[in-house]
Amino acid sequence: MDNNFDYDLRSVQDVRDLARFGQQAVSEIASYGADQIDRIIRNMVSAAEANAVELARMAVEETGFGKEADKTFKNHMASSLLYEAIKDVKTIGVIREDAVNKVIDIAEPVGLLMGIVPSTNPTSTAIFKSIIAIKSRNGIIFSPHPSAAKCTMKAAQLMHEAAVQAGAPRNIIGCISMPTMSATDELMKREEIKMIIATGGPGMVKASYSAGKPALGVGAGNSPAYIERTADVEKAVRNIIASKTFDYGTICASEQSVIAEECNRDLVIAAFKRNGGYFMTPDETDKVCKLLFRNGHAMNPKFVGRSPLVIAEAAGIRIPSDTKVLLGEQEGVGDQYPLSYEKLTTVLAFYTVKDWQEACCLCINLLQNGIGHTLSLHTEDPEITMKFTVKPSSRILVNTGSSQGATGASTGLQPSFTLGCGTWGGSSVSENVGPQHLINIKRVAYGIRDVTTLGLGTPPVMGGASPFTGGVGASASTVMSGIPPSGVGSGLSPADFVRAYTTERGENFGRL
Repeated sequence: MDNNFDYDLRSVQDVRDLARFGQQAVSEIASYGADQIDRIIRNMVSAAEANAVELARMAVEETGFGKEADKTFKNHMASSLLYEAIKDVKTIGVIREDAVNKVIDIAEPVGLLMGIVPSTNPTSTAIFKSIIAIKSRNGIIFSPHPSAAKCTMKAAQLMHEAAVQAGAPRNIIGCISMPTMSATDELMKREEIKMIIATGGPGMVKASYSAGKPALGVGAGNSPAYIERTADVEKAVRNIIASKTFDYGTICASEQSVIAEECNRDLVIAAFKRNGGYFMTPDETDKVCKLLFRNGHAMNPKFVGRSPLVIAEAAGIRIPSDTKVLLGEQEGVGDQYPLSYEKLTTVLAFYTVKDWQEACCLCINLLQNGIGHTLSLHTEDPEITMKFTVKPSSRILVNTGSSQGATGASTGLQPSFTLGCGTWGGSSVSENVGPQHLINIKRVAYGIRDVTTLGLGTPPVMGGASPFTGGVGASASTVMSGIPPSGVGSGLSPADFVRAYTTERGENFGRL
């Protein structure tokens, strides 16, 4: 038998086993309470922190992308910073009560998830998705990028071991050990998989949405950074460089273009040069573009997440040894201007406009190649900020670097390594994906209008006293005896009745 064919068969069988065992695990964790889940997550966070440096080193060695120190911070962000942001998010049992309209929201897990992991952020994405999956009482199986399989698998194993050590069922987190297209396709189509979280290239995200089940996917980024005339130029340039050099530009929200105005152009250029920016000549720009792109504007993976010195040497140009980013002036957007497309490395396009109106038009054109993702503004004028809110961008960041701002490191956005692009970018969400997107919400709704009077031309009025006479907050343990089957007349609020009833049925919804 052909060796490749045999490997494919074994990889598919591996997926089937992972799905079968994973389904058993999610059936068990569905009954866990909030305290149990929190204990598990805290142990996962501890494991991620203890191995953050080693995982970062493995990722750089295996992929060649980015910087160890920055990948270490990504692992920290995907664990500790994420936990601080979501620890109080309700994902179990009664998560919301509307006392006026008498509607109760109850969270239930989705089930077994499939997590697609990119090569640019392999360990941090695996940590992040593991934690939000467990937070919402789901299991997850990862499909790693072949060029980052070892480090992704290591991260998944560490998360699984930490979860099980703290009481999670075995096989709650899994990872394809023999990554092939056949294995990924099989996992996408497995009946046990209830939702796909896709972080990666447009092709993989599109395949996820075509798998016939719910998917949370992200689109490509092409974030412009507009330095408006009222901006603190020095601060803006420092933020942009800090963002673009973070892990050598591998975050999809990182700046791809800088837009200055004619009135501050010279100040912006001077600030970039002071802070390690190298402005390429047209000939040098052409050499770099030929190196970075192939088949049109597809990024050459050899130069993803690389330092400017590596890129310059390969392109045959000489730059100062302290260069942090390469900039090439562009006069338009499209195939004739390759730098107008996404560049997950330390290269920026540079544009000059007359005013904010022209900047608006340019941003829209640039965003067509990364529609729905991220736009950053550097301005001291709140009115300018509001004018840009009409742009097709899910995240509009002000006076911060895009990489750190979009992922929630430097802003109040929820920390995330899966950034929705809304319907503009073909995504089902426009937010930073978190555990709140990984639950089913069922609603208990009590009648608040008399159905016999609806549609008769007079305002409906409820007759009689409210069936809920007890105060919200009564514990389930004090009301277990004598619960009437309907809840009417029980002396309980709607939420307390649901708590007591589900406990009586043996369902552990946990602490609210």
